[in-house]
Amino acid sequence: MLSLGSQFLVALGMLIGILIILLASMWLERKALAHFQFRLGPMRTGYHGLLQPIADAMKMVVKEMSVPEGVDVILYKTAPFIVFIPAFMVMAVIPFTATIKAADLNMGIFYVMAVLSISTIGYMMAGWSSHNKYSLLGCMRSIGQFVSYELPMGLSVLAVVMMAGTLNLNSIAQAQSCSWNIFRWYIFKQPLAFIIFFIALNAEICRVPFDLPEAESELVAGFHVEYSGMRFALLLMAEYVGLFTLTSICTTLFLGGWYGPPVLPGLVWFFLKTFSLIFILFWTRATLPRVRADQLMSLGWKVLMPAALINVVITGLLIMLKVY
Repeated sequence: MLSLGSQFLVALGMLIGILIILLASMWLERKALAHFQFRLGPMRTGYHGLLQPIADAMKMVVKEMSVPEGVDVILYKTAPFIVFIPAFMVMAVIPFTATIKAADLNMGIFYVMAVLSISTIGYMMAGWSSHNKYSLLGCMRSIGQFVSYELPMGLSVLAVVMMAGTLNLNSIAQAQSCSWNIFRWYIFKQPLAFIIFFIALNAEICRVPFDLPEAESELVAGFHVEYSGMRFALLLMAEYVGLFTLTSICTTLFLGGWYGPPVLPGLVWFFLKTFSLIFILFWTRATLPRVRADQLMSLGWKVLMPAALINVVITGLLIMLKVY
């Protein structure tokens, strides 16, 4: 058991680390989208725009945090923290290597699914308290989207849990331990579960093509249309922190975590896999148009949900027949 001082240092280190990753992700996305569209992207602030995210962060800090008339002030000011904190809390159980992790919970999967669902409350608070029709429509869309995609995501994780025989994320990664035999990774044994999880992951963080809660052409900016300054920055940070945490969970569940051929350290393998998934999400944003609301719901309930249920049944049968 760590002392209170050690726990504080671990939390501080996690916060600094996630802020660095957040700034790097924002820069990578802007540069990737620019190159996909035959542009240069940020170039003026630092070498190839490396300091652009820092400049954007400084701009957010100095901007006024105005409170519109008619809002529920308590909910309005609290909502950004309710959205950001759960995304940050999930970092505590992510095993970056066998030794680099803040907490090793036996019920790690339950913790992740439970904590992630808290963010939904924050989105509802932000939309309802803003006293704006676009904010309200955005939060209603986000809640419907989260509920529709959390279920298939949970079922895809269940298939992995059945194979590993544990809810501990560290143990799930160790069950995929390999040297050069990467076919031990669950992406090869559970390809359907991986596809379902990855699509649901994209919908959970409201990225294109599932960005209906903040569709600019329809809702101006969705649930955060009335936010400015650091409150808006918290909502934006929550999106990128969620992007990293969920892709890290995906790496742990399906890509063997920190395991890989012994040519690179485990921590390097973990970040290489995670940022590869993040790059695919950036690629998706640059390639696909936004889906309609009915298409979003149909995909979740009519395609992913039945596929996830069938996958769980097949996994159970294969385990019973001792194929796995």
